Amino acid sequence: MSTAKALPGFRDFYPEDLALRSHIFRVWREVAGRYGFEEYDGPPLEPLELYTGKSGEEIVGQLYEFLDKGDRRVALRPEMTPTLARMVGARGGALKKPIRWFSIPQLFRYERQQRGRLREHFQLNCDLIGEPGPLADAEIIALAIDVMRGFGLGPKDLRVRVSDRRLLHALLEGERQSEAQIDLWHQVLDKIHRVPEETSLARLKEAGVAKGAVDRVLAVCKARRWSELEAEAKDPGLRKPMESLGQVLGALKDMGLEEFADPDLSIVRGLAYYTGTVFELHDAKGELRAICGGGRYDQLVGSLGGPELPCVGFGMGDVVLGELLKERGLAPTSTTRLDAFVVGIEGADVPHVLQLAHELRDAGLRVEYALSAQAIAKQLRLADTRGARFAVVMGADERARGEVMLKDLDRKSQRAVGRNEVVGLVLEGTGQ
Repeated sequence: MSTAKALPGFRDFYPEDLALRSHIFRVWREVAGRYGFEEYDGPPLEPLELYTGKSGEEIVGQLYEFLDKGDRRVALRPEMTPTLARMVGARGGALKKPIRWFSIPQLFRYERQQRGRLREHFQLNCDLIGEPGPLADAEIIALAIDVMRGFGLGPKDLRVRVSDRRLLHALLEGERQSEAQIDLWHQVLDKIHRVPEETSLARLKEAGVAKGAVDRVLAVCKARRWSELEAEAKDPGLRKPMESLGQVLGALKDMGLEEFADPDLSIVRGLAYYTGTVFELHDAKGELRAICGGGRYDQLVGSLGGPELPCVGFGMGDVVLGELLKERGLAPTSTTRLDAFVVGIEGADVPHVLQLAHELRDAGLRVEYALSAQAIAKQLRLADTRGARFAVVMGADERARGEVMLKDLDRKSQRAVGRNEVVGLVLEGTGQ
């Protein structure tokens, strides 16, 4: 019989793996809380139609979908935004605006496995709902940046590439592109950093896009500084969307985050519901997939039957982020260590070991002891294996004196202390 394995693209989380996941979740929650965001959640299984009309062809083709026992077409959630829009739509009038919500869902997509992409992952979703202005866009982008700063990453480690679909659309309309050609431009630009440029040029040429238009659009899309973008985007029809993008980047500058962000009109995001500002966060070396992506989606809540509400948000997955933290030496090196290991010398010590261990645990300390009779040396080896800071040794002689032997395993020292002092000394020694 062959050994059972996890399904392709799905993960087992051994303690060291879960330590990294827990670390990521902890930072996500802490930084989102600093921005005033509240946590919510929704079901992992939703009606199929929630995604088929709103998420775009790429995601629809990757759905885990099936017919349930009630003959309903359902799908495991591939993203969280449609669920959020459905929930907000159900109570939209009663919710105080602007809404600041975040969630950490597990998402599922049946797609080709590659570095940084699996068939399931966890994702931080942060959304700000009910505010249409550029400051809301900047607030969401700043939150994404500060999450990364919370992991110890700086501008030398990552870049935020910011665009605006309204600006790109105005640029393409100025070049007299048809709707079909505009759709093609979105597809081409969405993959322009992952496929050879000649492949993209060939697709545009085949669709009848004139070389002059290609050159002008690509020149604007390759600008990486605001001054470069202004020099390339001179058409008067671009003035209003340029102003909106400029306000977003200006707000990031006022927050002291300017060195993280670059304008980049090649960022379009593949999801069909984005309507304005869009952005992606990448490692500075460009070796990994996007760590985070998001933007403005002002029509989604209304399209699901709720009130018309402006929305902006992002999703940040744990897979690429975990790889980046490991590469930078910022991942937890081990699971949480023990604070103390209680050692009994002989069988008569067992009740006293149990009593002391429980007192230490009641004080909030991580404590173990041997669950069967073992020599002292073996118990101390187990304490070392568990990474215990202290070993507390007790036997008949120590009990007669009202003492225990407290071993500091980090400092390789030991001393006799009063039995009633142990809890306080271990708390002090572990910084609790």
